[in-house]
Amino acid sequence: MRMRRLALAAGCICLWSLAARSASAQSAVSDSEEAEVALAPLVRSDADAPHWRKFALGFVSSVLFHESAHLATSIALGARPTFGFDQGRPTVYSGFNLQTSPHDQFLFSAAGLTAQTLLDEALLDIPHGPAGPFERGVLAGGLGTTLFYLTIGRTGYVSDVEFMARVHGMTKTQSTFLFGSIMSVQMLRIHKGSRFPDFFVAPAADGRMLVGLKR
Repeated sequence: MRMRRLALAAGCICLWSLAARSASAQSAVSDSEEAEVALAPLVRSDADAPHWRKFALGFVSSVLFHESAHLATSIALGARPTFGFDQGRPTVYSGFNLQTSPHDQFLFSAAGLTAQTLLDEALLDIPHGPAGPFERGVLAGGLGTTLFYLTIGRTGYVSDVEFMARVHGMTKTQSTFLFGSIMSVQMLRIHKGSRFPDFFVAPAADGRMLVGLKR
């Protein structure tokens, strides 16, 4: 009788041990799955890479368009633009004398922001299909450059806004109001337009944050 009780107890202990191991294994699998789910938003899909490259290419193209407008204006007015560095920053110099050609210098300084603004307006006004990542990058480049010059780049020595004020073309307040107003209207149109869903920041289904891309 005593042996039977001992055998029964041993059997119960074995069953309990197996059940505990099974539960532990299930818990481990569950924890692993939860960890994978938690890390999933941090893993970037290779499928997004082409979109980000196109977006970045559009942004850079907008900035180059800005600089090209400076160069074209200087050449059209008979000057010889040059390249240099101001405190380590690449800079395009107009070739005009501020004392003898203040109006030409004003046109040169205003050309970059004006060209980007016109390019953005064309993208917003000309009817075409849904905006892809390249177009979004161009618009972001135009808006970003304008925002830069109206804020932290407003008082730089080689700033376009600073030069326009220095040659008495427009004061900094006038430049800020003009280009800032246009930029604000463009941002509102992008926000309200059906061609630009989630233009600035949008949460993806897997938890990642997409900037300038369609979900």
